[in-house]
Amino acid sequence: MINIILAGALGLGIALLGTPWLIKFLIKRNYGQFIRQDGPAGHHTKRGTPTMGGMVIILATVVGYFGAVMLATAMEYFGRGVFYWHGPTATGLLVLFLMAGMGLIGFLDDFTKIRRERSLGLRPTWKFVGQGIVGIAFAILAINLPGRNGWTPGSTSISVLRDTGLDFKAAGAVLGVVLFIIWANFLITAWANAVNLTDGLDGLATGIAAMVFAAYVIIGLWSWTHLCGAEGVGGYCYTIRDPLDAAMVAAALTGACLGFLWWNASPARIFMGDTGSLALGGAYAALSIVTRTEILAAIIGGLFVLVVLSDVIQIGSFKLTGKRVFKMAPLHHHFELSGWGEVTIVIRFWLISVLFVAAGLGLFYGRWLVAQ
Repeated sequence: MINIILAGALGLGIALLGTPWLIKFLIKRNYGQFIRQDGPAGHHTKRGTPTMGGMVIILATVVGYFGAVMLATAMEYFGRGVFYWHGPTATGLLVLFLMAGMGLIGFLDDFTKIRRERSLGLRPTWKFVGQGIVGIAFAILAINLPGRNGWTPGSTSISVLRDTGLDFKAAGAVLGVVLFIIWANFLITAWANAVNLTDGLDGLATGIAAMVFAAYVIIGLWSWTHLCGAEGVGGYCYTIRDPLDAAMVAAALTGACLGFLWWNASPARIFMGDTGSLALGGAYAALSIVTRTEILAAIIGGLFVLVVLSDVIQIGSFKLTGKRVFKMAPLHHHFELSGWGEVTIVIRFWLISVLFVAAGLGLFYGRWLVAQ
């Protein structure tokens, strides 16, 4: 438990103290946000606000995880069994790899916007190729790095609260791997775009991300204490390779988001940019895969799903009927044009997100409770 607390505390501290330094650096370099001309009129005042703040979230998460691992190692060396000792695991490293890889693509997108002085960054083709390379590498590694118990970080089975009987390998060994890679990349792209679309108001995506990652701290910790084969654990248990590491990374992400939120809350002094939104979306997809909760993630992150659906409905309705359902998509901009204040929208969306997170955790715990 103390490993998780330390990872979260380090993530919080690095983001809280490091963000002001990044703000000064970005202002000095004149790396400011460019605003869509067709967006809400009130957003034009945000033009020039430093962006690419996701860099500090990524750094804080990495330092949080490795800092907790290194201190646990030191404590073990000096014979002080305060921490649960273990080195970095494949699960922890894979989640960080996907987060950093997606963050790099987002950084290139943000930097292109700044260099070209417009709100459009990388071409969609290049973003798709970049995400594909990172996603395919993650998927292949996820099912090819077994631990001592033989479990791999990922599974070719589709998971809800745990792996189901729907295994891609039922179609054949090779085809099953290909289908899993496609499935994993769908999840990665979907969650990256979902967080990116939600990142439209000061503090909105950052606050929601902190909530959903906090949920995965609980899921990882619970799975670790109820791991199949562990002493005293029987009945309903979990076959996850490194659930403690999943919880540690989730804790570092939660702390990093909260530390960044201090400076990203309205009126935002810095934006996370695509650097942050793609990184957070990638990390969320990775956590859902390594904890065997791919479908449950859609409930925990239900607010992200609603935002994406509003965009899909708007585009679909306009193409089919020539009429728009919302005044503007994504959903939060509809409420802005309806007269709601930005802070009001953010707080109410946070409250809705709390309900989604509570529902997801309730289902997760309820399934275990019913099985007892």
